[in-house]
Amino acid sequence: MFGMTHETFLLVDALVTIVGLVLLITTFKVHPFVALTLAAGFLGLTSGMPVEKVMKSFQEGFGGVLGFVGIILGLGTMLGKLMADSGGADQIAQTLIRTFGKQKVHWAMMFSAFLVGIPLFFEIGFVLLIPLVFIVARRTGVSIVKIGIPLLAGLSAVHGLVPPHPGPLLAIGIFGADIGKTIFYGLIVALPTAIIAGPIYGNWISKRIPGTPSQELMDQIAKESSTENLPGFGITLITILLPVFLMLLKTFADVVLPENNMFRIWMDLIGHPITALLAALLLAFYTFGAARGFDRTKIMKLLDQSLAPVAAIVLIVGAGGGFKQMLVASGVGDVIGHMAVQAQINP
Repeated sequence: MFGMTHETFLLVDALVTIVGLVLLITTFKVHPFVALTLAAGFLGLTSGMPVEKVMKSFQEGFGGVLGFVGIILGLGTMLGKLMADSGGADQIAQTLIRTFGKQKVHWAMMFSAFLVGIPLFFEIGFVLLIPLVFIVARRTGVSIVKIGIPLLAGLSAVHGLVPPHPGPLLAIGIFGADIGKTIFYGLIVALPTAIIAGPIYGNWISKRIPGTPSQELMDQIAKESSTENLPGFGITLITILLPVFLMLLKTFADVVLPENNMFRIWMDLIGHPITALLAALLLAFYTFGAARGFDRTKIMKLLDQSLAPVAAIVLIVGAGGGFKQMLVASGVGDVIGHMAVQAQINP
């Protein structure tokens, strides 16, 4: 077609589709969910797929991703909402700040964001912790840039590299990776990344960029949070790190124990990401809910409120899965794989 081999045409078609997708989102401001759906349909039609299989392939990819990721996102969002409204995140940040002291408060913010960011989406963690940046800046006199950049680095590192966040989970689904190992290696990479991009870079750049917000902004954002009946630091850590512990325990059992061992069989269930997050959420009903004085109605209301903001994320992730499936069904994936084999690229 157009004087090109079929394989070359598929690659050009995919490139044009991806460029068009980027333009739809960045230039024409089309919602990513709509843009991904349009791009997937365009690729399917122009690649020569049978018309009746275009939307069917998109549907299969959409459902295949959300069958796992959608549940994880829902449970993680509920857990994050309970932690936010109970004051658990405040407790983590305040404890670390007291521990590190004024001179190393930027390290405290990075570790706070790193821990809080494990179960929370970046956006939720940012909204949750940004008032603390202003509060700490007001209390200590430290540059808000020096404190804020470590916050962003900590949240970004775990959001991009550590399950149960959408990106790592999507990669796990595509490559069939073990989630426990992914968490382990993700943490190994994420922590030094957050340290370099956060406290180290923040300390350097804060000397070159002024970080003095207006007094009006400080008065509006830097509201002192109530410390009454906050969950303890230890119980907060236990609650938010329970899924990580269970998933790592599953991986350990898979490595050490034989396949038919009863403990390993049960750990495959208990350490599954859905089960692990569900266990943490059930624990949070008490630690972040009942123990804080929230009744059943209040807890259910918080859970309902938590799901609305994540709806767009779920649709975008699902559409991304549909677009991925279209790349596979159209033959683009096979062409790229064949090229990689011929190029003798190490997997």
